[in-house]
Amino acid sequence: MNERASRALKGDKRAWFGVSVIVLMVLLALLAPLVSHHDPLRIDLVNQLQGPSPSHWLGTDIQGRDVWARLVFGARVSLSAGIVSQSIALLIGLTMGLIAGYYGGWIDELVMRLADVTLAFPTLLLLIAMAAALQPSLGVVFLTIGVVGWAGMARLVRGQVLVVRQLEFVQASKALGARDTRVVLQHVLPSVVAPVLIAVTLGVAAAIMAESALSFLGLGVQPPTPSWGSMIADGRDLNQLRNAPWTSVAPGMAIGAAVLGFNLLGDALRDALDPRHSAKSGVIDAPPSART
Repeated sequence: MNERASRALKGDKRAWFGVSVIVLMVLLALLAPLVSHHDPLRIDLVNQLQGPSPSHWLGTDIQGRDVWARLVFGARVSLSAGIVSQSIALLIGLTMGLIAGYYGGWIDELVMRLADVTLAFPTLLLLIAMAAALQPSLGVVFLTIGVVGWAGMARLVRGQVLVVRQLEFVQASKALGARDTRVVLQHVLPSVVAPVLIAVTLGVAAAIMAESALSFLGLGVQPPTPSWGSMIADGRDLNQLRNAPWTSVAPGMAIGAAVLGFNLLGDALRDALDPRHSAKSGVIDAPPSART
């Protein structure tokens, strides 16, 4: 990240707010055993659907489990789903995009057709189909969301590589006899980091929503493990919504806050790095290795 982008990011209130929300949620997830005073799995039917109180900060659910405890422990699942699944999508999409954009020809055609097939299906429908075909578990959720999300990343990276590979410093490196691996890693990859970083940040928010949707449908993390989507599903009964709204409102607000935090950070990064300005001017910053 160049100096101009760093200054712009430091002065952007959206970035500070987004980072603050993300850091707070990560800390709550990591320190869940310390900040919660109850076992998130402990059933207490005597105290079911109790309202918020000093002993139960966000009340209890239909099985008498503490909502606050399940919320902070559920943050581990939801945040991990966003980060891990997006890392999988990044690994697959970045690799495929670099290969397709750099080599072109039949390799590019094959990768892009695979991406088109993946993008042809509605994302949620494809997620449901893959999750239902496999045994629902945390690992399956991570893998499913990551595999479904690779196509968009690959198309983004490929488009950037098609431009970068024609630049003079890349052509000069190839003319000097540098191997393709060195050219890609040393010159091409650093030039596509900015848009990829923005896409990953925004993708984490989408992955959190996807995990919540799968858990809500019963195809994500299986009970009794808490997750925000399954908590909303547990409280979707009309009677609970009327008499004990905290059972679904609390996890819903947590999902909204997490998605908002990552989206604000992604928007701030997009404005700071300003790829649209670079595209309009036809100039893409060369990596440090190509500057003299």
